[in-house]
This record gives sequence, structure tokens and C-alpha cells, in this order.
Amino acid sequence: MRVSHYITPEVSTIKNNPSLSTGQLIIINSKTNKLTFYRNGNLVKTFTVATGKSSTPTPTGKFVISNKVKNRPWYKGNIPGGDPRNPLGNRWLGLSVGAAYGIHGNNKETSIGQSVSSGCVRMHNSEIQWLFEQVNVGTTVIIANSPISNGKIARSYGISIA
Repeated sequence: MRVSHYITPEVSTIKNNPSLSTGQLIIINSKTNKLTFYRNGNLVKTFTVATGKSSTPTPTGKFVISNKVKNRPWYKGNIPGGDPRNPLGNRWLGLSVGAAYGIHGNNKETSIGQSVSSGCVRMHNSEIQWLFEQVNVGTTVIIANSPISNGKIARSYGISIA
């Protein structure tokens, strides 16, 4: 019996199940401290970000943008939104993993590219302002800590990207 045309279920699943993303997608890789924004399965822009330190890692999994807030107060430090001391910057994209986690600006620009946060994803203020205007509530966000490509990360959640 010849089995040269046999395709394993794993390959078949990876090859045939993911459908091209039809909307917006953000992939954050805390291993590389990169956030990548896709629209309709196509790369739009990649940013360097800061993610959680080892004692307070950025949560991994598939989430959605649950809210968008301009000038969100920092409740823990009782600092109002818009205050230059606010560590959240002036834009907040809340994640469905919990009210305490989001993608936001910051008041320590030198932290970008490092693993230093309490679990949130920090961006340069000018870059979060751009992303804030592009992203809709409900956008899928995949967060991984992985050496594999974004394409493989997306496929592991049933999403195909270009």
C-alpha cells in the first residue's frame, strides 16, 4: 500500500481550518516585546512595546479589546487622566482578561522594549494614539511569549494572516 499522499490530521487542521482574518488583529509577543497590528489578515504596522516583568508577566491567550479610554485615571496611584505623572499615558485599550490589563501609553518612554511592567503592554504615547484611532472595541488580541512566527501563533488560534 502506498501512503505518499497521506496528510496527517495536524497538517490538515493547520492547512485547512484557519480562515483569513476578516477584521482587525493584534499579536503581542512578550518574548520579543513586539506588537503587530493586522487588518484583513495583512500586516499594517509593528511596534516595540514594554511587557510584564517575570514576577508580573503579561497574560497570554486570546482576548479582545473590551474598551477604549482617553485619559484614563490611574486609580492605584490616584492620578487623574491627562496628568503627565500618569503611568498609563493618555490612551488605554482595555483587554478582556481583566480590568487591570490593557495596552496603553506611559510616562517612562525609556521603558519601551523592556520587560518591566506589572503585566500591561506599554507603548510610546505617539504610537498608542495612532493605534487607538485604528482599533475597534472587539478587536482580537493574541498575546504569546514564544519564539515562533506571528503566522504560527495566529494559526494556533485558528486565524490565518498573510
